[in-house]
Amino acid sequence: MNRMSSIVAGALAGALVLAPMTALPAAPDYLSFHTEDETNNIEIFKAASPSVVFVTNSALYRANPFSMNVQEVPQGSGTGFVWDKSGLIVTNFHVIENANRLTITLQDQSAWDAEFVGGSADKDLAVLRIKAPADKLVPLPLGDSAVLEVGRKVIAIGNPFGLDTTMTVGVVSALGREINSLTNRTIRDVIQTDASINPGNSGGPLLNSLGQLIGVNTQIVSPSGASAGIGFAIPVNTVRKVVPQLVQYGREVRPLIGISNMAPDTWTRRNGIRGVVVIDVTPGMPAAKAGLVGAQQTLRGEVSLGDVITEIEGVQVATQDDLLNALEQHMPGDSVKVVTDRKGERKEFTIELAAPEL
Repeated sequence: MNRMSSIVAGALAGALVLAPMTALPAAPDYLSFHTEDETNNIEIFKAASPSVVFVTNSALYRANPFSMNVQEVPQGSGTGFVWDKSGLIVTNFHVIENANRLTITLQDQSAWDAEFVGGSADKDLAVLRIKAPADKLVPLPLGDSAVLEVGRKVIAIGNPFGLDTTMTVGVVSALGREINSLTNRTIRDVIQTDASINPGNSGGPLLNSLGQLIGVNTQIVSPSGASAGIGFAIPVNTVRKVVPQLVQYGREVRPLIGISNMAPDTWTRRNGIRGVVVIDVTPGMPAAKAGLVGAQQTLRGEVSLGDVITEIEGVQVATQDDLLNALEQHMPGDSVKVVTDRKGERKEFTIELAAPEL
């Protein structure tokens, strides 16, 4: 190195040594830093997770038909949540269907035998009861599914694939959806969400950003069987209506109109008829008292139709499912306006609905 190069190198080295050091900004403490959304998620999870339970469904199985040895075999599992301090647990009906023994595991890992209180396959809801101390039971606050909006944040907590107390976050993707229950009855006003819902999440709560229950997770649409971003929850307003009936009567209760037999929907569609064809009315019941008539056989052996129900309280009725859903909106003693088609003539009736036999 020549003299000039040495001088330049020395000057640069001195400059590097003498240059003031610029301090990097201090990193925030991760434990104390949360975005507003993260804070909300954490608060909801901490408050709601003690309410979420693990539901285990076991069946009795005899491996050898010539043996008296009966084994208890796990049949499935799902999620549920605490309804009240008396020990009531709400879950999906399909989670507990065909069970011989039901076990509820709380967040503290204590396990409790559960008794079946009531269920509705039509609404895919079931109520169980455990005899756990009240201080172990944390009910969820109830929201109002009628005020939901597409785009609102929702949180699902459940036990997907047996992984207990898992939280996923999403939004309300759509409202007013319809899904089929185990009995092919339509469950209406269902909430669609993109919050991940997987096998095992069934029966778990869907919560709003206040931590209130707004739905019960029940189904997904997925070619693979895992979450594809299309999940459905039974709205809490339906749950509010059905659960007290299951507790009091063991089943869902709807008022009676007094039609004992209706033509199958397939026959009705095949014959180009729109509405519910009344085959028989029950003597002494509301429909008969109001003047509805069923089908009759003529002297030639042909069937002559009577009334075909087309509307109830202004709601179009095209299928038996439509008829049952319309009746479920009312209580025994309510008077409803029923419109029928009788041989091409429009008929109107006011019918007072009867209480079911319990």
